[in-house]
Amino acid sequence: MTEHRFLQACRHEPTDVTPIWLMRQAGRYMAEYRAIRAQHSMLDVIRTPELACEITMQPINAFDLDAAIIFADILPILIGMGLNLDFVKGEGPVIDNPIRSAADVAALRTPPTEENLPYTLEAIRLVRRELDGKVPLIGFSGAPYTLASYAIEGGGSKNHTKVKSFMHAEPDAWAMLMDKLATLIGDYLVAQAEAGAQALQVFDSWAGILAPMDYREKVLPYVQTVIERAQSSGVPVIYFGTNMNGLLSMLPETGADVLGVDWRIEIDDAWDQIGEDFAVQGNLDPVTLFAPWEDIQRHADNILARTAGRAGHIFNLGHGILPETPVDHVRRLVDYVHERSAALKR
Repeated sequence: MTEHRFLQACRHEPTDVTPIWLMRQAGRYMAEYRAIRAQHSMLDVIRTPELACEITMQPINAFDLDAAIIFADILPILIGMGLNLDFVKGEGPVIDNPIRSAADVAALRTPPTEENLPYTLEAIRLVRRELDGKVPLIGFSGAPYTLASYAIEGGGSKNHTKVKSFMHAEPDAWAMLMDKLATLIGDYLVAQAEAGAQALQVFDSWAGILAPMDYREKVLPYVQTVIERAQSSGVPVIYFGTNMNGLLSMLPETGADVLGVDWRIEIDDAWDQIGEDFAVQGNLDPVTLFAPWEDIQRHADNILARTAGRAGHIFNLGHGILPETPVDHVRRLVDYVHERSAALKR
């Protein structure tokens, strides 16, 4: 069978039309997902492979997407390290024993993936059988800084005061923490590929809050470790973070095959900074999907026009789909990206 266009684009190869998938494409905007979540907690869904498989397949069954992404979350990897994670309604993820000292870092465990996250590996196996070659499956993990942020802050944060202070005040402990996370994440990504994931995405949701010098010195080396380890599995790797436009010139040094771009920059300007040797993913503002269809179409046209003639573009949002996004707008966008990009390639 000919390789799917999504994987071709990941490898910076020409495609018949522009491939499209959407971050958080399986989630709260879909009634089918809400029906499952009404009966099960977030952690229960993630830990039940059959439910994670069902949710992963919901958008694939509903839309003509070019890739599936396993339903999971970036944070459960921290549970095996000894951190107490819960998802609190109206508040999000909460860790009630966050890292506060070098001793806390030293006490963190680094269990093998098969012990720590067996349910996600089994979900990947189930999804691959369910997909039966229809589209490729993406596995993913959080990046070291983003996971460190949650582990130290105890949840989400506006200013990241605790994690940044720890990074500067405890350099040895910071290095130990990032080493442990990079090891766990790299092994987890390889295990996902071995279970059947055909591409891997590394989410660095919070790295864009860092000063460039701090990113280069305190974060980038560990991202490089993770991506090199993930690529040893033989599948392409995507690296994505929000608010990264001040760091774009450094992102090629991550070694990722594909670099994700958010909506705060025109995609061709970002690609020019990144360089032609890389595939690029993005970058529609998720809020645009709430606009009238004519506006959605105009913004999609802008992205497709700016990437026309370049191999390696994967259409996506600049972050995840938001709750209450109109389902019909998602369907129309997916179809339109295929139709319009096919016309541009003629």
